[in-house]
Order: sequence, then structure tokens, then C-alpha cells
Amino acid sequence: MLTIHLADEVRCAWDAEPLVQGAVAVEGTRIAAVGTPAELRERFPGARERRWPGVLGPARVHEGPLPEAPSPRERIHAVLKLGAAAVLAGHADTPELRAAARRNDVAVLAAARQAALVPGGRADLAVFAADGACLATVCAGRLVHRRR
Repeated sequence: MLTIHLADEVRCAWDAEPLVQGAVAVEGTRIAAVGTPAELRERFPGARERRWPGVLGPARVHEGPLPEAPSPRERIHAVLKLGAAAVLAGHADTPELRAAARRNDVAVLAAARQAALVPGGRADLAVFAADGACLATVCAGRLVHRRR
């Protein structure tokens, strides 16, 4: 299923100029295209649409220790609530944490990398409000966190 994520601003990288009233098309686990809502609606007619307030960009890489929580699953979910879809291997250092990350499609990376939204790339997106709060996290094309 193809979904178009629409936002007030889209940033292909957090240090890049924003695309005002932008959109990202996601098909399965991959980014199909980035552009304006009109361009993506024309290219993908009938696609499901999700409208987000705020700024949509690449999900973050959580570079520090995972937040404390009662279970490995909850520790991984705490990272997703921060807008991250990847963690560093040195901080996912138990079989239980790695299994929880795998079950939630959270990437476990050997080293930090700059995240970017590129066609064909993994669909890891995050939406942030003006105050910096994470409103939603999409991990490998799947909505895994939405702030209520």
C-alpha cells in the first residue's frame, strides 16, 4: 500500500532547506518519492494520505544509551517516541534489546550516520512540532508512534 505523508514542511535532511507544504510517498518499507502534494497525488492517484502538522524529516539515530524502562520492548518504544528509528549497536548490547529492535524494525547501526529522505531509501520518518516534541515516527514504512 502506498501512503503519502503531507506536512507543513518537509526536510530531506535536517540541515537542508525545507520544502514548504511538502510530501513524502512511502511504498512498503521504502520511500517512493519526495515532492509537493500536487506532484505526488498526480503520480500516485488513490494513495492513502496522512496529514501531519509540523516538520517532517528523516527519523533520528539515537546515539546514546536507551532510556530506562521495565522491559526491552518499552526501552525501544521510548526511542521511537523520541523520533528515532535507529540505535547504535553499542547501546543495544543485549540479545533482548536487539530482538526488540528487530521486532519493531528499528535499525541497529555500527556507527552513527546522517539520516536523509531519498527515493529508494528506507522509509524512516519523524514529525516534530514547533516545540521539538515528536508527533509521529514511521519506521521502515510503518507508523510506530503517534502522539495523542
